[in-house]
Amino acid sequence: MVGDNTERQIRRMLTGQRVGVLATSQEGSPHVCLIAFAATPDLSRIVFATSRSTRKYANIIRDAGVTLLVDDRANREEDFHRAAAVTAHGTAREIAGEGEGERRLFLEKHPYLGDFVASPTCALFEIQVQRYFLVSRFQNVVEFKVPR
Repeated sequence: MVGDNTERQIRRMLTGQRVGVLATSQEGSPHVCLIAFAATPDLSRIVFATSRSTRKYANIIRDAGVTLLVDDRANREEDFHRAAAVTAHGTAREIAGEGEGERRLFLEKHPYLGDFVASPTCALFEIQVQRYFLVSRFQNVVEFKVPR
């Protein structure tokens, strides 16, 4: 089934890659930055951490709509035939004190960021994903809506 294969490919990308490109909105223009992330097993949420002093933090507080791009390119010629990218579209929200499970999920993937996440200036966010787009070979695009 195409849906099962798409979901499997998305899961492989989100578990295999550690860094993605987060796009937020800044006064009507996109603002992009690299983030470390972790996805929940059901793919419905993606967790990331950022300092409260960052532009992305301010942008999300103003407009919670975000997009995260994760890819597996190696910056080689073969990428034109083999590379894939997953784009997650969703809404970000800061996780307050109730986010212990999300914090654990994030730190299991990124244990070297423990001091950063424990800092009082750090905010933990989750993206509630509505849909993913999986692109392979630069032209094969498949949409996957997260089951609710």
